[in-house]
Amino acid sequence: MSRAEAAPAGATAVPAAARRWGLSLLISEVTTTFRRWRTLALLGVLAAVPVLIGIAVRIETGGDGGHGGGGPAFISQVTNNGLFLVFTSLAATLPFFLPMAIGVIAGDSVAGEAGSGTLRYLLVAPAGRTRLLFAKYATTMAFCFAATLVVAVSALAVGALLFPLGEVTLISGTTIGFGEGLLRALAIAVVVALSLVGVAALGLFVSTLTNSGVAAMATTVGLLITVQILDQFPQLSAIQPYLFPHYWLSFADLLRDPVLWDQVLRNLGLQALYAAVFGSAAWARFTAKDITV
Repeated sequence: MSRAEAAPAGATAVPAAARRWGLSLLISEVTTTFRRWRTLALLGVLAAVPVLIGIAVRIETGGDGGHGGGGPAFISQVTNNGLFLVFTSLAATLPFFLPMAIGVIAGDSVAGEAGSGTLRYLLVAPAGRTRLLFAKYATTMAFCFAATLVVAVSALAVGALLFPLGEVTLISGTTIGFGEGLLRALAIAVVVALSLVGVAALGLFVSTLTNSGVAAMATTVGLLITVQILDQFPQLSAIQPYLFPHYWLSFADLLRDPVLWDQVLRNLGLQALYAAVFGSAAWARFTAKDITV
């Protein structure tokens, strides 16, 4: 008799049911998160940033190809090619707007459920705490990609309306076609979204420490601001390469020919490290947490 035949019928039915519940839980978490007014408001603010940048550049230059200096990287190229508004908008939102939005979603993911009293009902289901925590993190990562895509698409639409589109002159001076420029813009958007992996894990960990969603969101955003301030002091140069925002703007190296992968890969590796550390800490805390309310 085979091992499958010898095993009781219920032994395989329970894990299968748990897997089905886990998938349903993930779909439910994603749907619920993206239906909330807070989530839609955050996406609306992110979509408005490229509009404001594009209008400001248009007014400042009068569309004549000049620029007033200063501002995010690539802004001097926006009037020559609207595709550069995508790069400019991502550079402008990555230091604060994007991580703040991720911090709000991640910080509220567990603490918000605990505060409202719905967390204990979710834990009654066969999915268990590990699957629930994974669903929360996966939902936060889905928001990372959605938020980055919203910024990129909004910037591309505004750039096409206000400025000409055409061949792209890279930082290295090489000119590529518009189609390849779009592919590079997509690659940059993916890198920017992956740059928020560490923030998502940090927010999830903070969310497991409290039953107050507001406290978790405020703490996560506060930590983000603090770490970015620390990254600006030359006296702290020894520790700055280990701070998660240090290599965020390395995506600019994707606009070189050939592409310089060194700092891009360092950034992704650092984010993976933060995700592993804070994800493990969140799991350890959540699996041992006493859910009584």
